[in-house]
Amino acid sequence: MREILGRRRMNRSSPRNAALHYATCWGWPVLPGAALNPASAATARQSKQPQAAMCSCPDPDCAVPGAHPFDPVLLAASTDARMVGWWWSNRPTAPLILATGGRGPSALSLPAIAGARALAEFDRLGERIGPVVATPTRFTLLVAPYALAELGEKLYAHDWVPSSLRFHGEGGYVALPPSHTGAGRVRWEREPVAADEAAGARRSGRAAARRAKRGALPCTAPWLPRMERVLDVLVEASTTAPDSGTSLTF
Repeated sequence: MREILGRRRMNRSSPRNAALHYATCWGWPVLPGAALNPASAATARQSKQPQAAMCSCPDPDCAVPGAHPFDPVLLAASTDARMVGWWWSNRPTAPLILATGGRGPSALSLPAIAGARALAEFDRLGERIGPVVATPTRFTLLVAPYALAELGEKLYAHDWVPSSLRFHGEGGYVALPPSHTGAGRVRWEREPVAADEAAGARRSGRAAARRAKRGALPCTAPWLPRMERVLDVLVEASTTAPDSGTSLTF
């Protein structure tokens, strides 16, 4: 199949190439999201800042324009090269949505200012983390899949968990690069590092830097930390950036 035979040459230059790479090389279930309307999409591509955007879904007050499933629905998320290729051949600018949990990574997200603090703290501690997705408003850390009961047990140990820290497990979703959503451009704040490279931090860092320079993604699935390895730092960082309580923004 053309998509499979050519996947070693894929880079992140287009949503279709990225979607095929995530699905066929990494085994992550993806699907196209509800796009911004044409005027909003043009504005989002020209700016790295959040814009007043209108979603193409029927909800006039959509809180996450361009960053959620609609048609197809989330349950349709697939790793099949034909299906993924067909979706983006028909909708080449559609946002790229990852179905979290189960076959794909889970995720934890927090406001961008708190996320930057958390990453600085991980660096200070020498704690290795996995891929981090960023928009101008939020950072999302991808982690190994976790069960709801497991998450509940870990959260119970905390006196308080801010609502600004959100959890994306089975049945959830996040937008992946190179999407453009109502919150702005979706990008990698921390590049994915292949599991077979993660054992050597220096070597993996050099490899990630080389890939970033040429716009490439690792050919094997990225290394993902366990949720409990990052949770405490994220809870602490989120206490300094509470939600406004007005809407969800990704």
